[in-house]
Amino acid sequence: MGVKPENDAVGQENLAHLLHKESFEVIERDDGFIDVSQGAKFYFSKRNEWPGIERKAIKLARGRVLDVGCGAGRVALYLQEKGYDVTGIDNSPAAIEVCQRRGLKKALNRSFEEVGMFGRDSFDTIVMFGNNFGLFGSYGKAKRLLRLLHGVTSKDAVILAESRDPYDTKDPVHLAYHKLNRERGRMGGQVRIRVRFRNYTGNWFDYLMVSRREMKNIMRGTGWQVRRFIEPRGWLYVAVIEKEQPSRV
Repeated sequence: MGVKPENDAVGQENLAHLLHKESFEVIERDDGFIDVSQGAKFYFSKRNEWPGIERKAIKLARGRVLDVGCGAGRVALYLQEKGYDVTGIDNSPAAIEVCQRRGLKKALNRSFEEVGMFGRDSFDTIVMFGNNFGLFGSYGKAKRLLRLLHGVTSKDAVILAESRDPYDTKDPVHLAYHKLNRERGRMGGQVRIRVRFRNYTGNWFDYLMVSRREMKNIMRGTGWQVRRFIEPRGWLYVAVIEKEQPSRV
């Protein structure tokens, strides 16, 4: 189920950029921290403008692809142009409208939680670029969704998931927030945020940023394992996640 139109701040931001080439966004965190970004410009970027780790990781995509949180369609459209059978999902109705206007053939207004609605063996690759590992939301929700993804993917499927290590910082404001989260029984990088654009205010949601070690721990018991990291050090990375194969006796 998608967000209500009056709360579709990110989608309206994408639509404004498509129509007027101007947009911005305000990100509000539940501790009162405010950040302002360049807006939707990156959501429309071409492959040569992507981070290097994404350019490397996209080479591993194959077969039928699901782009989770497809936004304005930058990844899905690139793959479609390369001949892939790609489906983009996003909980923002306006973002899906943007994807359709830009020519994405399979663009569905569907939340991540609804991924189980796809049939078994529907996809060979799951792409979660733009820090979209964060859409897993929390430790428990990540495990549930990973199990759902296991059911709708082929036996040798791969997940290409981008995340940020939240602990690679010396900013006292962020360090204090990590501490607050742990005191509340949350993961340090489990941020609760909402997005504002013009007169649109998005709903509050959990966005999960994890260290590489935390990501490996989340995979346990889900049928998935981290095969390797593209960029093994630093704050930004892509994980190459594969299905665990049954042990042979």
